[in-house]
Amino acid sequence: MKTKYIIYLLLFIGIGGLVAYRITTNQQLKQGSKSNAQTQNIPTIEGMVLVPTEFKENLSLSGTLEANEQIAIRSEVAGLVERINFKEGSKVNKGQLLVKINDIELRARLSKAQTAQKLAQENERRAALLLDKQAISQEEYDMASADYFSAKAEIELIKAQLQKTAIQAPFPGTIGLRNVSIGGYITSTDIIANLVNTERLKLTFSIPEKYASRIKINDVFDFTSSNTSDTHQARIYAIEPKLDLQTRTLKMRGYTENENQTLYPGMFVNISLPLETITDALMVPSEALIPIQNGKKIFVFSDGKAIEREVQTGARTNSMVRVTSGLKPGDTILTYGVMALENGTPVKLRLKNPS
Repeated sequence: MKTKYIIYLLLFIGIGGLVAYRITTNQQLKQGSKSNAQTQNIPTIEGMVLVPTEFKENLSLSGTLEANEQIAIRSEVAGLVERINFKEGSKVNKGQLLVKINDIELRARLSKAQTAQKLAQENERRAALLLDKQAISQEEYDMASADYFSAKAEIELIKAQLQKTAIQAPFPGTIGLRNVSIGGYITSTDIIANLVNTERLKLTFSIPEKYASRIKINDVFDFTSSNTSDTHQARIYAIEPKLDLQTRTLKMRGYTENENQTLYPGMFVNISLPLETITDALMVPSEALIPIQNGKKIFVFSDGKAIEREVQTGARTNSMVRVTSGLKPGDTILTYGVMALENGTPVKLRLKNPS
């Protein structure tokens, strides 16, 4: 009987040990599976090591091209158009005759005035002789002398009007479409054509007041236009002496050579105005920056974790932003896939630019 109880006891102990072994084994398997799952769930994030680079800080602006010189050609005297000595859209030289106004009436008036001037001159001569003989008074001589000088002035006035009947180009340039025809009657209010000098163009633009002290005369800048992919250069030659009180901007003007005649007055252009060159700038991709309430933050890779840092930023390019504080050379920043991260999140790093 005792042997039977001993056998039952041994079977119970054996079964209990087997159950305990299975429980322990299952717990270890669960812990191992949990650990593997956690390892597999660690995200892989792209990153880069910060290396100081040269950065040229530019100010992007818009501006308008203007002709170096432009006027509306008008006649100072009224009359019939006798000759037109230019072709529409052609180049003209300074002093070139453009339009001749009929001057027959003025020449007739000049001939009449010259005759009157000769008579007045003779009367003045005779009055001088009579004055020497005290045959006339000083007042009578003064009247004769005044008539003579008045006749001379009349001749000078008519000659000046005659000169105005020959309308000349005041500067070299391209003349536009004409608005008059031969035989047409024009007055001083009628525009004959527009004359524009486009060999050199002016470029007018305005900058925010905070940059006013950083721009000076003779600074060179680049600009592009919508009609060509070429980049052109211009040089600042004049700056307005005061700010615009409404826009808080400072107006300035540059000039650019237009030898190929690919630029036109009135054209809208995009300006890239250099402010300064920084030799040790820290540039980060714009996607790496996360907006927060008081500024921006970025994640730095440290000991297998994503550690957030608040940063201050400066100028930017199309894809990169300059960080002015919060980072240092050699830091490894996380660049892509950072929006879902939290401070201290374990991550795997895939370097974009291994160093």
